[in-house]
Amino acid sequence: MTQKRILTGDRPTGKLHLGHYIGSHRHRLALQDQYECFFLVADLHMLTTKNTKEDILAIADNARAMVLDQLAIGIDPAKATFYLQSAVHEIYELQLLLSGLVTVERLQQLPTIKDMADAAGMEQIPYNLLGYPVLQSADILMPRAHLVPVGKDNESHVELSRQIARRFNNAYGEVFPLPEPFVVGGTLVGTDGQAKMSKSLDNAILLSDDAATVRRRVFSMYTDPNRISADIPGTVEGNPVFQYHDYFNPNKAEVEDLKERYRAGRVGDVEVKEKLAIALNNFLDPIRQRRAHYEAQTGYVDELLYEGTLRARQEGQATLSEVKKAMGLTGVWNRISRGAEKRRKKQGVTSNE
Repeated sequence: MTQKRILTGDRPTGKLHLGHYIGSHRHRLALQDQYECFFLVADLHMLTTKNTKEDILAIADNARAMVLDQLAIGIDPAKATFYLQSAVHEIYELQLLLSGLVTVERLQQLPTIKDMADAAGMEQIPYNLLGYPVLQSADILMPRAHLVPVGKDNESHVELSRQIARRFNNAYGEVFPLPEPFVVGGTLVGTDGQAKMSKSLDNAILLSDDAATVRRRVFSMYTDPNRISADIPGTVEGNPVFQYHDYFNPNKAEVEDLKERYRAGRVGDVEVKEKLAIALNNFLDPIRQRRAHYEAQTGYVDELLYEGTLRARQEGQATLSEVKKAMGLTGVWNRISRGAEKRRKKQGVTSNE
């Protein structure tokens, strides 16, 4: 391993939107030239809160859409390994081996577990949700990642992974690097101004939306509810339209001019939104072009996921081999198999019979 590694991923719940880009994916773009990138399609994590037959049947299409979105924003397929979590069976086995290094009480202390249960409307926490942080630790430690980009709410999960890695190394020998959290910032409010951007709340602008859809979404956005006409001074702070301008309009002089006039009651919402729609579509145009390039290559995303998953399995097998060797499990099986082989030879039975 000559280059340090990064591990991050997404649940395959559908297409990505601008909120995903601001909260996570823009940081992947910035890091892909510095690290060897492992990008996980976390379908097993999705099952902790979305596990109906319909949810599962949608995984393949959602995984394709997610990978295509990442290629469209500029992730270089030559620098990234995309893989399907459920197809890398070594992750399950590693999770089982690591689960003895953490207590139930420690898992119950993680606030995200209860938050996820509440968000999913669960009255009781199922076993797979309680064990979700250990599975996440297996995700991180399987490729022996050095850096894990996470939001502030998931920083405690990386700390748990560090704790598990440290306990393993102390108990059995040095196998895992201690992963470092890279806390990424940025939260984009939805177009309704009421909550974080989310497809399920119908307040999202997708990375795959066409220009007309983007313009329609922008013109439906909430602004200052106390401003009923253009000549009334408006509030910029907390105004979703200006938050979007700050993130996506590269013409900072234009943004400052709009803010100044908005505060003074000298510009209407129509002009502010029109310029935002232009800025967003200018931002999305190169993404649309890259999307069209990859969409024209039938089966390319499937091949990328397939080859990435095979590579992830190879990494998983190598890691498991080191883990079992360090723990002494390899020796247990070797001693039993050698004893069996000796008996079979004495009885004249070949190993192929």
